[in-house]
Amino acid sequence: MSVADIFETMEYGTAPEAAAEALAWLVDQGDRFGHFIDGAFTKAGDGFDSKNPATGEILATLSQATQADVDAAVKAARKAQPKWAALGGHGRAKYLYALARLLQKHSRLFAVLEVMDNGKPIREARDIDVPLAQRHFYYHAGMAQLMDSELPDAEALGVCGQIIPWNFPLLMLAWKVAPALAMGNTVVLKPAEYTSLTALLFADICRQAGLPKGVVNIVTGDGAVGEMIVNADVDKIAFTGSTAVGRRIREATAGSGKALTLELGGKSPYIVFDDADLDSAVEGLVDAIWFNQGQVCCAGSRLLVHEPIADRFYAKLRARMNKLRVGSPLDKSIDVGALVDPVQLQSVSSLVEANTAGERFVSEAELPAEGCFYPPTLITGLNPADTLMQEEIFGPVLVSTTFRTPAEAVQLANNTRYGLAATIWSENVNLALDIAPKLVAGIVWINGTNLMDAAAGFGGVRESGFGREGGWEGLSAYTKPKGNAKPLKSIDAFTGEGAPADPVDRTAKLYIGGKQARPDGGYSAPVWGKSGALLGHASLANRKDVRNAVEAAQAAKGWSRTTGHLRAQILYYIGENLAARHDEFANRLNAMQGGKSGAKEVDATVRRLFTYAAWADKYDGQVHGVPIRGVALAMKEPVGVIGALCPAEAPLLGLISCMAPAIAMGNRVILSASEPFPLSATDFVQVLETSDVPAGVVNILTGPQSDIADPLARHMDVDAVWSFGAGELSGIIEKGSAHDLKRTWVNNSIARDWHGTAGEGREFLQAATEVKNIWVPYGE
Repeated sequence: MSVADIFETMEYGTAPEAAAEALAWLVDQGDRFGHFIDGAFTKAGDGFDSKNPATGEILATLSQATQADVDAAVKAARKAQPKWAALGGHGRAKYLYALARLLQKHSRLFAVLEVMDNGKPIREARDIDVPLAQRHFYYHAGMAQLMDSELPDAEALGVCGQIIPWNFPLLMLAWKVAPALAMGNTVVLKPAEYTSLTALLFADICRQAGLPKGVVNIVTGDGAVGEMIVNADVDKIAFTGSTAVGRRIREATAGSGKALTLELGGKSPYIVFDDADLDSAVEGLVDAIWFNQGQVCCAGSRLLVHEPIADRFYAKLRARMNKLRVGSPLDKSIDVGALVDPVQLQSVSSLVEANTAGERFVSEAELPAEGCFYPPTLITGLNPADTLMQEEIFGPVLVSTTFRTPAEAVQLANNTRYGLAATIWSENVNLALDIAPKLVAGIVWINGTNLMDAAAGFGGVRESGFGREGGWEGLSAYTKPKGNAKPLKSIDAFTGEGAPADPVDRTAKLYIGGKQARPDGGYSAPVWGKSGALLGHASLANRKDVRNAVEAAQAAKGWSRTTGHLRAQILYYIGENLAARHDEFANRLNAMQGGKSGAKEVDATVRRLFTYAAWADKYDGQVHGVPIRGVALAMKEPVGVIGALCPAEAPLLGLISCMAPAIAMGNRVILSASEPFPLSATDFVQVLETSDVPAGVVNILTGPQSDIADPLARHMDVDAVWSFGAGELSGIIEKGSAHDLKRTWVNNSIARDWHGTAGEGREFLQAATEVKNIWVPYGE
């Protein structure tokens, strides 16, 4: 073509990136890799081939880890962890900084190797993945430096098992490894079977950085290796991958005491209003769904278009799709590369071919004759319940429907079991900031998409998992409070045969929806004092009472929209009314438990109510310092409906320690009272009834906690469950929560000092809130 022809047609020539350096590195390693354990590569064993998905070429042979390999890696990490933690924040920061610098020095090697192994376009790996991986190590070097001063009461968990996916191999490694090392943990990491090469290159630079042996260990293999890590002697599991596998991991770790974070799938809405800059919205949509061939958990794969501009927007979008270039991932002029493997190509093809609804449009882009390529595809006119509107396709396929009003847009956007990300496109910032808090998602982008940074936490809600990667909020997943844990002693209820302490029958009812209610089963049980006197009867709640309490809590959604100032006033009022009945509650506590500590417990309870009244309007969000012209607003939102199994010990103080932080942050609660000493909770109902607490905000159940633990954990309208009970309750809660992957906070039969600092503070406030990062770019 002549220069004139090029200007006339605007066609691009090829701009291939050289692969020689990456191939030379593979040759230097013998094209065969063992595992990286205790600071050295093991001898290569039986394994599998790593292939270039764009060409089918075999790049290297990797080893399939055995149980012995995983055990050796965990042993090395366990041995290295105390010394690594003892280095202190500054000592660890120097190593993290060295890793960041080495990632920069070898940035082109990492980018090319990632492209050959994964199939993504070189522009994406070079300009996004590798720089962001570097950013995470730089950022967390700073976090390590600041740990001693800013997190003085936190310490490392220990050994972290980390399992990462194939869509962003190096970036996911950085997201997992950097914060773990910064906080003093050691790691055993398993990269995805399809894409292990950049993890092995990272192991090579760990040696170059002089990282102490055993701090980072990398084992390769299929899903069976991940299962070995989950079941290994580790203190935490961090997993990014499919929701189905995440659910199995939640079940496998239930009751084990292992910390767990899950970053799972998504079906993220991309909402375009009629006042949006349509050309910009189209370009944003290209990044939202065709970035990395749509193999992105937060991909804007569900397009919701305002009905008045739908036809015009679709026309612009189809025209832009026809200009997308599909081809060799090493060509710097292409937009869409290869899917990661023939298995993934078949999965995408099968989902699309099985769909008979809507209207399909396929890009005119010419596909290479060989390799795992799939054309950019748009399917319009779908209904919200259609399979492709609900299921994660994980490929370059965009599905769409229209909406008429902002309220309908919110309904459609939230009509999914996922809750990872969302995009809003509108020139009306008032509209955008009105919609953003209403979307059930961990991240909301306004007039942008796929904005990510180490300073802003990434993660979702619902079946998109729990926990955050990055930012201050991400560090809590890699730390625990300092101190030696003590086992929780089980407390049995007293028995007796004495006469009633009060001749007037005072059978305590449940408290549901602002009313005292008889239990569904119609049963109650006697409550005896330490002296053997009959103090009264407590109702025995069952799963139907749980259902009724959840319905009442859901009906009280307005509480979440109230101001912190209003919630503070009500908490102060509760404290005031409890103080007015101080002696009555103190006597009840003494009669139930024996001794004379009742007055002390009531005093502590009033103080705790005042503490959370104080926090109600002061537990603020943040504006993260992200490297864009804009802001990332970390908004702390209520979790929703929280079920809490309150401690048997400190029956009044424990109840309030669960209730007060939850409702201070705008949640509604279902409280399972102390099993052996329930009457202080039922007496407290009278305080609630006189303290302006709206109906359904606080619901109190009594009876065996084992009877309601599983129904609470499995209920789809309960957003989180806390358990401070004894025995096997922690395992029951965690296993039941796998059904919809709700958040849990359990004690694993570890004692907590309810009268001391372990009974209150930021830990409770963090458990009572979700962090939603709202990204707002600004400027023309």
